[in-house]
Amino acid sequence: MLPWEGPLAGRLDRHTVDSALLRDNPLGDPHERPLWVYVPPGYDSGTERHPTVYVIQGYTGHVAMWANRMPFRQPFIETADAVFAQGAPGCIVVYVDAWTSYGGSQFVDSPGTGRYHSYLCDEIVPWVDEHYRTIPDRESRAIAGKSSGGFGAMITPMLRPDLFGALATHAGDALYELCYLADFGKAARALRGYDHDVQKWWTDFTSRTAFTKPEDTDLLGMFGVAACFSAREDGTPELPFDPVTGAPVPQVWQRWLDWDPVRMVAGHAEAIRSLRAVWIDAGKRDEYFLDLGAEAFRKEIAAAGIPDERVHFELFDAGHGAIDHRYPLSLAWLATRLAR
Repeated sequence: MLPWEGPLAGRLDRHTVDSALLRDNPLGDPHERPLWVYVPPGYDSGTERHPTVYVIQGYTGHVAMWANRMPFRQPFIETADAVFAQGAPGCIVVYVDAWTSYGGSQFVDSPGTGRYHSYLCDEIVPWVDEHYRTIPDRESRAIAGKSSGGFGAMITPMLRPDLFGALATHAGDALYELCYLADFGKAARALRGYDHDVQKWWTDFTSRTAFTKPEDTDLLGMFGVAACFSAREDGTPELPFDPVTGAPVPQVWQRWLDWDPVRMVAGHAEAIRSLRAVWIDAGKRDEYFLDLGAEAFRKEIAAAGIPDERVHFELFDAGHGAIDHRYPLSLAWLATRLAR
């Protein structure tokens, strides 16, 4: 395995997209966004149209991180390329950026961050269909991601079944009473040093080198996701717990629960039944109990009536991190199941 970038069998194009929907977003984040599009081997010499797989990232992720190279591991751009070089049916793979100044957008529309769900669905998908030889149909379009990206992969086909007919979620955020609730107490303890005011922590965080205090990771996750799920109309993130006691604030916590993919399935059962392929996996030692969230999501989609033969469910020996070796497995599986 080479420790540096090698040639691809396909091709990766790096674009910049000017988003009308992200102009004047609440955080003043760039409305011009990078978009990376991979085309499989043989694309340039043919006229064939291809299915498309959209790839979205976990919290704090941005598109350039797909090129990061860890020791003795290849980045997903290269392992994805290998999937098609080794004979999987060719797909166009689209790497979408939905970063915000708070670290992420959860791929939802929010007054706290901006219209990132609409950006993905109403700007990026049409742009790709216009500029590449896609099969512009839900039966030939999938979405995949890990962690917060896995959450986005679960909810987007429920909200937009007209666009997406398949998904892959790796340790996606789900079953919120396990993956989020346990951190309320830790966050409340951390806020003691900031007069129980998360905005004071944010002011401090942005004034220094990030992640130089032990509370930064826990508070960034809570603050950033609050901006996505429970922002006030003026855009102010509202925490789902009392900052002194850590006790849930019912009306705010309910706004988070309304975004739990496990809870969303029943209200989107028809969309779930229409999916042609669903990949669900997670590590058995996931620190956020997302293996249990995966179990719960699998149970709910089964109750909604999706046939077992359309679903791949797997728990494997790992925690939450360093599971990028799973991504090419789901990509290869999706590639064989998208309509051509």
